[in-house]
Amino acid sequence: MKTPSGPEEARRPASDIRVFASSCTLHGLGHVFGPGRLTPRRGLWAVAVLLSLAAFLYQVEERVRYYGEFHHETALDERESHQLTFPAVTLCNINPLRRSRLTPNDLHWAGPALLGLEPTEHAAFLRALGRPPTSPGFMPSPTFDMARLYARAGHTLEDMLLDCRYRGQPCGPENFTAIFTRMGQCYTFNSGANGAELLTTPKGGAGNGLEVMLDVQEDEYLPVWKDVEETPFEVGIRVQIHSQEEPPIIDQLGFGVAPGYQTFVSCQKQQLSFLPAPWGDCSSRSQDPDFDSEPSDPLGPPGPTPGPRPPYSLMGCRLACETRYVARKCGCRMMHMPGGAPVCSPQQYKDCANPALDAMLRKDACTCPNPCASTRYAKELSMVRMPSRPATRYLARKYNRSEAYIVDNVLVLDIFFEALNYETVEQKKAYEVSELLGDIGGQMGLFIGASLLTILEILDYLCEVFRDRVLGYFWNRKRSQKHSQKHSSTNLASHTSLCRHQDSVCLPPHLLPRHTALDPMSVSSGPHLAILDMPSLHITLPSAPQ
Repeated sequence: MKTPSGPEEARRPASDIRVFASSCTLHGLGHVFGPGRLTPRRGLWAVAVLLSLAAFLYQVEERVRYYGEFHHETALDERESHQLTFPAVTLCNINPLRRSRLTPNDLHWAGPALLGLEPTEHAAFLRALGRPPTSPGFMPSPTFDMARLYARAGHTLEDMLLDCRYRGQPCGPENFTAIFTRMGQCYTFNSGANGAELLTTPKGGAGNGLEVMLDVQEDEYLPVWKDVEETPFEVGIRVQIHSQEEPPIIDQLGFGVAPGYQTFVSCQKQQLSFLPAPWGDCSSRSQDPDFDSEPSDPLGPPGPTPGPRPPYSLMGCRLACETRYVARKCGCRMMHMPGGAPVCSPQQYKDCANPALDAMLRKDACTCPNPCASTRYAKELSMVRMPSRPATRYLARKYNRSEAYIVDNVLVLDIFFEALNYETVEQKKAYEVSELLGDIGGQMGLFIGASLLTILEILDYLCEVFRDRVLGYFWNRKRSQKHSQKHSSTNLASHTSLCRHQDSVCLPPHLLPRHTALDPMSVSSGPHLAILDMPSLHITLPSAPQ
């Protein structure tokens, strides 16, 4: 096969594969489609190019598949800060109701649910409380509100709080917010409710946080009448340290503080950051605790609702899930649950709400994802006995109590940051799009010696092929049709021009004189004279001048 010369090579169109191969930056392509006949060398180059292309495509498929698995990694870091926001601190007395505040009407309505009392045991229970029996004309109220019972008969912070200091400065009940939990009426310090400014601390260590002295009021504890689920056997305070964005679940997450001890709680702040789907399962949707009569998934994460809502938190989602479940089962909500459903009556508490909630907690039926951003506090507890004997005598005189009462009822709680550094736990994407493109580019350069511009060259070549092979076919077809139409119109014009001259004889085409040598019939029949049909002759003469 003869090698094309230079001018012949230059006349080839841009869509020719040999022209493209000679100028493309893809390695090895010029050796496969170069000029000349097929040789073993060209075959080896073709095999090498195909193997390299196959290896490159395999690596690309593996990298794309790995990216599609959406892996993540967790990074742990420790950072420093000049000041930290002090957490919310919720306090609850383990005893939910004070014995001195219970009335016969309370025993009538709430006695069976809270204390396991039968109606025939009311008189004996009142004697155990040191109260006179119910008068014969007693008539219970037509309705009863559990929230009002706990607000009226629960321990008040004004009676429990003996001393309060934050960073050495005095504080009082006005710095706490009342809140209902499953343990009754509780109180939260630094809750940020109603737009209150959150407290901060610029230093760590004891004395730079919250220090409270509390009276547990053990003489107000209810007598243990029967062994029921709501009966407390311990004495002291339940405490939960949490962020302002999440509600307290103190009955499950709180720790106990006992009287007769000073408890030191050293905290360290932790900021958690999780990834949303598909890399993780975090959520930032706010919760909706209101009861839906036909929920699609009553135990799933709550759907969005119009109007302002608190930020999403894990505890808030669980509380909303529990609220919807109890409202769906019992038609009411417990007093510590948010939402617009009516509060359960004492009988509904006993027969439905408490059993349904306990069963739900045992099954762990709520499916709540982690929040995308949250704050929690790691704690270390230590304690010493208090007060000393001199301190006992001093406190007895100060609060007008006996020394035995001070020893059995007073405790001190000291909460502070260990240091102003805090931990960050952050989920990160293990494989970003930039890393995917970098890996593909590296494999492309390693196996086939190509780059992004090579891809543009291939696309440009495909455009040339489309233009020359596809569009060129239609253009040539259209050009040939136009040429045929032009040729036929030219023949018709030359024919009609014979009758356009005024000084000539105009004859029909079949009456024109024919030459014997050009007439096939004359050739076949011999020479003869072509006779014209005279009546058909028309002669046009110029008119004579007048």
